[in-house]
Amino acid sequence: MTIQPNNTRRSIFAAGAAAVVLAFTGLNPAKAEFPEKPIELIIPFGAGGGADIEGRLLAKEMSKVLGQPVVAVNKPGGGGAITYTHLTNAKPDGYTVAWNSTSILTTTNIGNVPFDYKAMDHIGQVEYQPIPFVVKSDSRWKNFGEFASECKAKPKTLKIAFAGFGSATHLFAVALTKAAGCEAIMLPVKAPERNAMILSGEADAAVHIFIAPLKFVKAGKMRFLAVSGGKRDPAAPDVPTAKELGYDVEFDLFRGLSVPRGTPDAIKAKLEDAMIKAANSESFKKRAAKLKFTLAPLGQKDFDAKLAKDNEQIAKLMKEAGIYQSKAK
Repeated sequence: MTIQPNNTRRSIFAAGAAAVVLAFTGLNPAKAEFPEKPIELIIPFGAGGGADIEGRLLAKEMSKVLGQPVVAVNKPGGGGAITYTHLTNAKPDGYTVAWNSTSILTTTNIGNVPFDYKAMDHIGQVEYQPIPFVVKSDSRWKNFGEFASECKAKPKTLKIAFAGFGSATHLFAVALTKAAGCEAIMLPVKAPERNAMILSGEADAAVHIFIAPLKFVKAGKMRFLAVSGGKRDPAAPDVPTAKELGYDVEFDLFRGLSVPRGTPDAIKAKLEDAMIKAANSESFKKRAAKLKFTLAPLGQKDFDAKLAKDNEQIAKLMKEAGIYQSKAK
């Protein structure tokens, strides 16, 4: 029988003791920290649009922070329903993230999916932009009060174009006209066609994503009569908010990040940190300045509070419009 030297026996004993400690404490020195592989960022809208461009830029900047590629993948359809359904079915490991928007509240309250926004966890908000109420520059309405007066005097004659039933633009149109005590004909129209319809006179007014009609406003072809936000937008400082006009309406389009429900807190914290750093990067700031959206990063706690408040308002507006069909259990 071979007798091991004392120092060899001590080394073997120490290694064994360390293994026992690791086994009982659950420590695993070989386990890498998140993320170990590329992260998929799902974009709920088609390629080439504002949401897609912003999402891809955010993904690029987050990749730099996280040290792994954040790969943008488009899954459009159902006003966000395809993306949010995919997210609720994904593994809650941080490797599937959704680029959310106000659609996470509209598509759930209109019943496009069998769950509500609480079926997901939310990392935070990146930015927001108001919804403007726009008319042709040579229209007879110089302010929203004049439009509202005619709308009340001639119910169901003036036509307002918006993105689609249950969209944020539709809800702002409903909220503003209802607050003004008038009824208009609502026309669901895609963004490029909305501008064309305003310029041709086929529609009397439109509600839009802020950037979409801005070049026409700057060119003197269109005019903003009101915006939906809680305060005036720096890109249109002379345009009053709905609240300033005396209507209890405050509404913004936001964008942020969501993950599958049950994603570990430590992973969510890392994603939140990367999101905020990416939003504050120079390239993202330049994009915000170009597209005229407001950078306003919010972490998990503040974003959850915002979602709860906005969801309550959206559900109320949909009920008033007769389109609320939430299927959440």
